[in-house]
Amino acid sequence: MSEELKSLIQPHIDSFDFFTDHGIDLILKSNEPLYFEHKERQYKIKFTQLKLGKPVHNFKEKEVRFYPNEAREAGVTYDAPFKGEVSLYEGVDSDEPIHKVDVDLGRMPIMVKSRFCHLNGLSSEELIEKREEELEQGGYFIVNGNEKVVRMLVMTKANHPVALHRKAWTNRGPGYTKFGITIRCVRPDRTSITNNLHYISDGQITLRFLYRRQEFFLPATLLLKALKDTTEREIYENLVQGDNENTFLTDRVELSLREQKINNINTQEEVLDYIGSRFRARSQLPSSFSNTQIGQWFIDSYVFVHLPNYKDKYNLLVLMIQKLYSMVAGKSGTDNIDSAAFHEVLLAGQIFGSILGEKLTEYLESTRSFTLKHFEDKKKENDKLENVFKKTVEKNFKIGDRFNYFLATGNLRSNSGLDLQQTSGFVVIADKLNFLRFISHFRSIHRGAFFATMKTTSIRKLMPESWGFLCPVHTPDGAPCGLLNHLTSACLVTVDPLQDQKVLKARPLIPSFLATHGMLPIDMTTVFSHQYLTITLDGCVIGKIEQKAGEELVTMLRYLRSVGTEPAIPKTIEISYSPPSSVENSQYPGISLFTSGARFMRPVINLTSGKEELIGPQEQLYMEIAVVPNEVIKGVTTHIETSPTAMFSLLANLTPFSDYNQSPRNMYQCQMAKQTMGTPLHSYPFRTDNKLYKIQNIQKPIVHTKNQFKYRVNDYAHGCNAVIAVISNTGYDMEDAMIINKSAYERGFGHGSVYKNEYIDLDEGLSRFESKKTFFGRPNSSVDNLGDFIDVDGLPFVGRLIKPGEPYYTYIRPSDGKQVVKDYKGKEEAYIEEVRILFASGGTGREPSKINNICVKLRYNRNPVIGDKFSSRHGQKGVLSQLWPEVNMPFTESGMKPDVIINPNAFPSRMTIGMLVEILAGKAGAIHGKFQDATAFQFDEKNTAIDFFGEQLSKSGFNRFGNETMYSGTTGKEFEAEIFFGVCYYQRLRHMVKDKYQVRALGKVNALTRQPIKGRKVGGGIRFGEMERDSLLAHGASFCLNDRLMKSSDFAKIKVCKLCGSTLTIYSKKDYSNQTVSECKACKSTDSISIVSIPYVFTYLVAELAAVNITMKLTVN
Repeated sequence: MSEELKSLIQPHIDSFDFFTDHGIDLILKSNEPLYFEHKERQYKIKFTQLKLGKPVHNFKEKEVRFYPNEAREAGVTYDAPFKGEVSLYEGVDSDEPIHKVDVDLGRMPIMVKSRFCHLNGLSSEELIEKREEELEQGGYFIVNGNEKVVRMLVMTKANHPVALHRKAWTNRGPGYTKFGITIRCVRPDRTSITNNLHYISDGQITLRFLYRRQEFFLPATLLLKALKDTTEREIYENLVQGDNENTFLTDRVELSLREQKINNINTQEEVLDYIGSRFRARSQLPSSFSNTQIGQWFIDSYVFVHLPNYKDKYNLLVLMIQKLYSMVAGKSGTDNIDSAAFHEVLLAGQIFGSILGEKLTEYLESTRSFTLKHFEDKKKENDKLENVFKKTVEKNFKIGDRFNYFLATGNLRSNSGLDLQQTSGFVVIADKLNFLRFISHFRSIHRGAFFATMKTTSIRKLMPESWGFLCPVHTPDGAPCGLLNHLTSACLVTVDPLQDQKVLKARPLIPSFLATHGMLPIDMTTVFSHQYLTITLDGCVIGKIEQKAGEELVTMLRYLRSVGTEPAIPKTIEISYSPPSSVENSQYPGISLFTSGARFMRPVINLTSGKEELIGPQEQLYMEIAVVPNEVIKGVTTHIETSPTAMFSLLANLTPFSDYNQSPRNMYQCQMAKQTMGTPLHSYPFRTDNKLYKIQNIQKPIVHTKNQFKYRVNDYAHGCNAVIAVISNTGYDMEDAMIINKSAYERGFGHGSVYKNEYIDLDEGLSRFESKKTFFGRPNSSVDNLGDFIDVDGLPFVGRLIKPGEPYYTYIRPSDGKQVVKDYKGKEEAYIEEVRILFASGGTGREPSKINNICVKLRYNRNPVIGDKFSSRHGQKGVLSQLWPEVNMPFTESGMKPDVIINPNAFPSRMTIGMLVEILAGKAGAIHGKFQDATAFQFDEKNTAIDFFGEQLSKSGFNRFGNETMYSGTTGKEFEAEIFFGVCYYQRLRHMVKDKYQVRALGKVNALTRQPIKGRKVGGGIRFGEMERDSLLAHGASFCLNDRLMKSSDFAKIKVCKLCGSTLTIYSKKDYSNQTVSECKACKSTDSISIVSIPYVFTYLVAELAAVNITMKLTVN
């Protein structure tokens, strides 16, 4: 089992494990009861138990383990039973339920290889026994037989106040400005609520939060009084902190306090009563609750929800107000919300937790609603409440179905929005085109669907803060560029403290440890100076420290983190330090510590301790990190990178000599590697994917990077080492085309196969009575002459080549018991690779020999044909233009003939020098029989690649620059110029002519316009558009134009009246001799009718114009 490979996918599994191990219990505790009144008594209902089982299914009245492969083959969801208990209480404060109901909440999808999956903990040999891959890592869900990944999404960093400018905020109301502070508060169960502080032009500050998708605003000074029983003097001192000379700050604080004085609300009790009275109507809390209780409930549920303590909420609000005033005054600047420093990851477990919390509330609301509705019927008003409650609960919706819908569609159905900026695009299919594409799904991280619609480019820019965390190369070159990124191979995502015992034990020790090293605890009665730095831990203000001592403290903490000897400082703690600065618009000073999950971290080496240390993106901004040893400056540099290539993703690290290439070419290779026909898996016999590709002539690359072996990429190879000549030969290699040696082709170069699965269910479209009698069979086997095509059981022979129109299978018709033969409707011949028998679900009592549901796996040969696409590992793609006979290929002095010929013009403009070096290194490696290391940044100006590999060639008697004398294959004469000749790893891309060619002579037409329809699958034509029309006009090919746009399209003969020029007023009638004649209704004439040839769509245009009262007349000569 590859630990490196496992680490790439681990964040997904850790997240789901958090949901199953801790999240469900935390959500159950935080899920609030619902209240209702019945017969003048108060009742409440709540979930008291939730239990998730392991995947099982019932077989012969027994529970049998359910494995992922069974779900794939049967086309169902890999899930487990999810059960709960709903309790009914009499009285608002009662803790003893009067009735409990065990309820089936449906089936919850289970992530493959998570703790609740049966594959978890199995060895490679045991995985193979269960029909899985040897290197199966999981991290995905199986929904309706398809593998689905909940892809990573970028979220604002949890529990950290971020200062922003937003023009849209000026629309909040009169006086609102663009200045604000936003904080995404995350509860222990990983659900979140975003709070915003807004600056108003008169100096006041309001706090905004969302309740049921509605915005509410609270004055900040009012909220300070609600959080702490304090005086206005104390609030003033806490906000100003002795900086009385700062009139900008003191004037605004005084004004805010005076404004609240007008309302005559002074004590904490009065403020909570005031807030409660404003929200009573919306809260849905029982009438017995006082205004103060409702006020407390709102603050607990919607204000700084990550902090349960009111004092902590108060201290955080004070810090945010100070930061906001500092930004407005210009002393500190805004934070860049598009920077990785203020980002973290949203994973499957967090989304599942949020959905579960909301669906539990909806379940209770539905139960309450239907229970009360039942008693509205006067005939039922005396029914026993417990019986009605039980009946209502059992009839309620299945929560598991909501998760299935989410994974099947990627869409979120939510009343609250779950504090997310999108409702779709959460889930993608884990496409197994090849191994690299599959792995990339787990490392991809999207900025969000909301940002894809924005026209600004700032969100797509590569920020310096993302160094080492997001790959600068691996992003698409189209519309998602900069929005869909990939984590670097070294970047890891932290787990929640509940999953890491060291972090869980360390967190309570941190404040006391810091207090012994210079920090002054925040709960001290003294008023701190404004020059002190604030220290926060996961969004909670824990103390203050002098500026000089703060820097020393941070250095010490980072040293302790690297050595790992201090129990209070765990390895995954992020220590962010923003130093004070006299420069305007610099970052707000302070020390922020983070121990929460879902954060980016990456390893660097601490030069003081000499050990590996994990750092986060926010602290990286102010650290001195060298990339290579010769960049280290004594007394300045504190850390060094583990490797210069640590800034790349797995795919970007596989490009050989990528530092020699122009940057866009490395980007193209990252995309092309994911489009290569390769070896996506080894368990082909047990897979029922809709389409699978397989390349036959796979080899390990002679020239490879270190990651090729580290991540076991060679186990799933995706190309072969081709002998390549860079020469302009015959003209068939122009414009990126390539010539392939026909003998190399016949030896298997680029040969591949496509596997497709076709499901045949005889029950489809039949009634229940008929379906029980419909099954495959061939009762007339002795007389039907189908023995060469179909077996006696009515199924096709395995291994047979089947052609379009040939008999495919036979079945017995239930109405008359006769044999029905069905022909193969495919347009391409294929081999029957496998026939898999699927019994219909719930088909108890059906005889095993009577089959009515099968899956046929077809194998299509895909030998390279002219027009198929190939590519090197440097973004140099080209199509096969000719299979050239080997006898006519140019050859070297030793008789070596190239497999591939490419044009030298491919290199100057693309500047893919890395490919030239690879050809050189591949040649040297093939001669000496050894693999060559092509990891980036190992050569420089002094130690050059050309010297290193050229020396190897020289030792073998070859030209050190890779050039060779070659002879013409047709004349045998020596070429005047020496030819660059060597070995390069080539990939075959999935873009094949056989999958894309489109041609038709006759076929379906549109009923309205009578023009050919579009679409390759339905036998449509290719669009001949305006640009094509213009090009034919420019060439003067008018007859060709007439043929394309009329005769071969919608040629029609229509009748026109010569007198009025109308085509719409003509109708047919019988004359006096009973002959059919045409007459113009407008002119009352039968002699003026003429027949003209015209595109039929013209008559449609005439009718459309007539509908809007515009007449079109034709002049007929």
